[in-house]
Amino acid sequence: MLIPRVQSVRKLCSNISSSFYVTTPIFYVNAAPHIGHLYSAVIADTICRYQKLLTKPGATVRLCTGTDEHGTKVQQAAASHKIPVADYCQDISARYRNVFQQAAIQNDDFIRTTEDRHKKAVSNFWNTLSSKGHIYSANYQGWYCVSDETFLTDSQLRVDEATGERFSLESGHPAEWTEEKNYMFRLSSLQSDVIYWLKQGGRVKPIKFEKILFDMLSEPLPDVSVSRPAERVKWAIPVPDDATQSIYVWLDALVNYLTSAGYPDPKFQSSWPPTVQVIGKDILKFHGIYWPAFLIAAGLEPPRELFVHSHWTVDGQKMSKSKHNVVDPLEASETYTMEGLRYFLLREGVPHSDG
Repeated sequence: MLIPRVQSVRKLCSNISSSFYVTTPIFYVNAAPHIGHLYSAVIADTICRYQKLLTKPGATVRLCTGTDEHGTKVQQAAASHKIPVADYCQDISARYRNVFQQAAIQNDDFIRTTEDRHKKAVSNFWNTLSSKGHIYSANYQGWYCVSDETFLTDSQLRVDEATGERFSLESGHPAEWTEEKNYMFRLSSLQSDVIYWLKQGGRVKPIKFEKILFDMLSEPLPDVSVSRPAERVKWAIPVPDDATQSIYVWLDALVNYLTSAGYPDPKFQSSWPPTVQVIGKDILKFHGIYWPAFLIAAGLEPPRELFVHSHWTVDGQKMSKSKHNVVDPLEASETYTMEGLRYFLLREGVPHSDG
């Protein structure tokens, strides 16, 4: 039925303020966009369109989207296409921008993490965390998944009993044992603060995903590595005052929401914090644990709400660029029109379950 979904959008948009700031995740440029990416953008665009109907004169409604362009996977994708990384990023980012224009996504900003304004924001944010004592240097070892771009705990791994190989439980991609010197973020010391933020209620919708976050937070959080050796991850933002290390792609990427708001110029606070951040369920840990922890550590308010949606599947499998089972939104629009595709995504998509 359509009515409950309309009611949920109305409830989501019921708090009217002078600034209504909505974000999509920024999309990784290791491959071209598919309808799963468009789904995130359409949800965010619809929230903004509805809010504009309610907004009083003088109030602002802003929508930010964009592309995440650093990290190992981007390096590898560019190499496989035998073109310079910067050219590769430019091409894929332009495809996202074109798809969103064709789909009438009314974004106010399209951010790229390779822009100078973003590099400035990331460096400033890093220095703030460091000056407040939340970053330290240490030798680190653990199971690292290149595809997920993160170290994994034992509970996040699946072991192949026949070969002894480890795989990411969430993505299925292989993990390899890695030992290196990194900068670490004191996530463990902020666990109670993240739990407090989450306990305010209404921070994560649908409630199913709030419960998943509480489950993640039921065990002690380890400190998290927030840098990589520059010789291994060259295509990244350098750590300030240490050219031997590059900033972890997820710390880099999350700061985009601050960059779009105007950070580090103090005027950014007029639209901070984000009112609604639309994300896919596969990046819940990064937005529901790392992100509020980073912000709290920097003395900034976490987002008011995360709106989490599920995936589109093909033959029971998640639509994935790496599995080559994606649906191109521009091709689909030739058959069904872009308006028809937007309607389909909103009408048939259910945030709490895969479609």
